[in-house]
Amino acid sequence: MKIIFMGTPDFATYILDEIERAGHDIVLIVTQPDKPRGRSGKKAPSPVKSWAMEREIDVYQPAKIREESSIEYLRGIEADICVVAAFGQILPKEILDMPPYGCINVHASLLPKYRGAAPIQWSILNGDDKTGVTIMQMGVGLDDGDILYTEEVKLNGTETGGELFDTLAEVGGKACVKALSLIEGGSISPVPQDDSLATHVGMIDKKMGKIDWSDSADRIERYVRGLNPWPSCYTTYKNKTLKIWKSHVVPKAELHSISTGDYNVGQVCFVDKSNIYVLAGDGTVLGLDELQLEGKKRMDTKSFLLGNPVRLGEELN
Repeated sequence: MKIIFMGTPDFATYILDEIERAGHDIVLIVTQPDKPRGRSGKKAPSPVKSWAMEREIDVYQPAKIREESSIEYLRGIEADICVVAAFGQILPKEILDMPPYGCINVHASLLPKYRGAAPIQWSILNGDDKTGVTIMQMGVGLDDGDILYTEEVKLNGTETGGELFDTLAEVGGKACVKALSLIEGGSISPVPQDDSLATHVGMIDKKMGKIDWSDSADRIERYVRGLNPWPSCYTTYKNKTLKIWKSHVVPKAELHSISTGDYNVGQVCFVDKSNIYVLAGDGTVLGLDELQLEGKKRMDTKSFLLGNPVRLGEELN
């Protein structure tokens, strides 16, 4: 099939890899304009643009896809279908209706759950036991189009946001290729979403990484994983930012060895040569496994304690 592809971040390049391997003809790449990156502030291409440039595929970077000039440009491109994956702009009806097979979207959740941004992280933050990828026919609403194909992924409660990102990107690429084959063969049956089951999620904000020690250890541990690698979870220790990259919930059966009643939430309630435990909400305890103090390297707790002696009762806030 002749495909116009719209996408911007790394996630979308996984989809492109699978489409290319399947032998489809990618006639145009549409991605966001170059943006300043890093300390230099120099503009850099999106991962999708870089992918296209390596293969000498034409790239179009509209500031606003809904403008008439963008619509007219795309009207001049001959394609069978448009594939969208984390593009970052909402498509107008004029574009959705252009290709014979319309526009399909690769969405990293089991719709109608988690319509909107950052569905990958939210599945971890909310403690889900499964997630997946949905290929849907795009409509004018936000992620509310008919479901064309889904792939489910089980969660084991140890995944980080970055690890799940990679997993769903790979699953999404394969699911997209399967959907394209079914569409081309005329053997796909669109299923309308049940709007009564829809949930909506917003963008991940850096402030979400600030730990509230009055939350349960279970919730904090999910946030440590879900916000890894960005924006990461953090707290304050001796007036310095302390990032927590890995943690675990202390099982109730082991709490008898820790005198939690002597401390307030956010205080260190147990420490030895390789462990730091902090009292969280509802009498729960969080073990800190991998840390990074402001200005220092990321390290396991045992290594951290060699240069940073931590005492009982010290506060994290």
